[in-house]
Order: sequence, then C-alpha cells, then structure tokens
Amino acid sequence: MAKAKDPTAGMTEAQRAYEAKRAAKAGMTLEKWMAQKERARAHAARAAAEAAAPPPPKKKPGLLRRALARARGEA
Repeated sequence: MAKAKDPTAGMTEAQRAYEAKRAAKAGMTLEKWMAQKERARAHAARAAAEAAAPPPPKKKPGLLRRALARARGEA
C-alpha cells in the first residue's frame, strides 16, 4: 500500500498553524481537515468542468413531428 502524501508539505508554519486551528474548531485532526478540503476542491473543479461543457446538440425531430411539419407546410 502506498503511503499517503503529506497534505501540509508545501505550507509554512503559519499556514499549518492556521489550518490546525480551523481543524480543531471543526473537531477534526489536521490530516482529516486537509483531506476534506482537498475533496471539496476536487468536487468544485469537477462541477466547474461540467458547467463549462457545451450543451449537447439538438436532437433531430422524430418521425411523427417531421411528418406533421411537412403536412403543415413547414420546412
């Protein structure tokens, strides 16, 4: 099993202390707090990517709708 990457690796002592204080306030360990923040960040990124995706192309009308349109003289 691979060892998990340290979530506080790129943080300064002040940042680490700040996050530890927030984790304690939420009743979590620093590791759990950072994992939760990472999950939330990944979820937000996925939601933004889905929102930015172009809408699916319009479907061609069905047989009945095309026949009725032709009977009415539309395209």
